[in-house]
Amino acid sequence: VQLQASGGGLVQAGGSLRLSCAASGRTIRGYAVAWFRQAPGKEREFVAACSRSNTCTYVADSVKGRFTISRDNAKNTVYLQINSLKPEDTAVYYCAADNSIILSSLRDSVQYDYWGQGTLVTVSS
Repeated sequence: VQLQASGGGLVQAGGSLRLSCAASGRTIRGYAVAWFRQAPGKEREFVAACSRSNTCTYVADSVKGRFTISRDNAKNTVYLQINSLKPEDTAVYYCAADNSIILSSLRDSVQYDYWGQGTLVTVSS
């Protein structure tokens, strides 16, 4: 599976973005998919995930209520809707996928085999 993330950019605080992660090579139906982010000088952190059974309610507490993950299996694409952006949301956002991950490991980046190249989100104050 190849993943291509897009949709990042420079946005003012309070604004919105929708990130996309297009998969190719094979269908991601049945895969767990997730977004992680990495801010400068910080470790990669979990943002949101959909399980292999397509439950998309796994969201980090730090972004809950502002970020929403969704997937369109017909388009083989995963989305991350980001609202009410804050300067601390500035980071490179990565999408990831895996077809064998268990629910308890959805937030663990090490468990994902497939990664996109990342898309930069910069939020100005």
